[in-house]
Amino acid sequence: MENKKAILEGLLFVVGEDGLNLEQITDILELEEDEAKELVKSLKKDYENNERGIRIDFLGNKFKLTTKFEHRKYYQKLLERTDSNILSQPALETLAIIAYNEPITRLQVDTLRGVSSSQMMRKLVAKGFIKEKGRSDMPGRPILYETTSVFLDYFGLGSINELPDMRDFIEKEEQEKESTDLYHSRYIEESE
Repeated sequence: MENKKAILEGLLFVVGEDGLNLEQITDILELEEDEAKELVKSLKKDYENNERGIRIDFLGNKFKLTTKFEHRKYYQKLLERTDSNILSQPALETLAIIAYNEPITRLQVDTLRGVSSSQMMRKLVAKGFIKEKGRSDMPGRPILYETTSVFLDYFGLGSINELPDMRDFIEKEEQEKESTDLYHSRYIEESE
């Protein structure tokens, strides 16, 4: 028998800050609404234990896994540590998209990356690499983001104009693909 509570926990982890509404939970887990409510309530109660570092909150009409407010000083210390300033591949990817397309919305970054970037962008804002630039004219007036002087300093740039031309990367990628295709086609010919 499947443990629906464990599945719900995994689902909430996977969707991150996007959260799940009650309708999504009932649909995905194939439950009646009352069963889904009880399941959420039970999981929420598990997280109320002082030995747990996260909890379930109902924010923006969705259930979300969040950190406990009383531990915020430790999260802040982690973000401020200089040894945690090594950027991961997803962070570099997100920064590159923002730098080459700024100002840009989170949804536009998500579209270009093909995955949700909300947590990564929050980390980059906390580390000072990106900042809010204002609001877009698009429906819902989403926040626009741009890089900061911290970003420029980190990468040794005088201005955003010193970024390498993207055409250089595209040409190199096309050359690598052609050489791979050539090798692949020769291999097939010789093996036949």
